[in-house]
Amino acid sequence: MNDLFKALSDPSRRKMIQLLKNGDLSAGQIADNFDMAKPSISHHLNLLKQAGLVTSEKQGQNVIYSLNTTTLQDALTFFFDLINKEDMNDEN
Repeated sequence: MNDLFKALSDPSRRKMIQLLKNGDLSAGQIADNFDMAKPSISHHLNLLKQAGLVTSEKQGQNVIYSLNTTTLQDALTFFFDLINKEDMNDEN
C-alpha cells in the first residue's frame, strides 16, 4: 500500500493514470502529453508499475501500458472499510 500512495503522490503520475483510464497507450503516446524527458517518463511509469497501478506489454518495438483497476479497487475497499469501522465506533 505504501508504493500505491507514493505513486499517487506525484501530479505527473496521477495525470498518467487519467490518460490511461481512456484506454491503453504506448509510452510514446503518454510522453506526448508531458514536457519532460523520456527517461523521466519511464521512471514515472516504472513507479506506477511497481505500485500495481499499471501493467505493460511489449508489442513489437512499443511498450503498451494499461490501467490496473484491481489495485485501485483494493485501495478503495481499504478506505471504505476504515469509514465503516469509524461509523461503527461512532454508534457505540
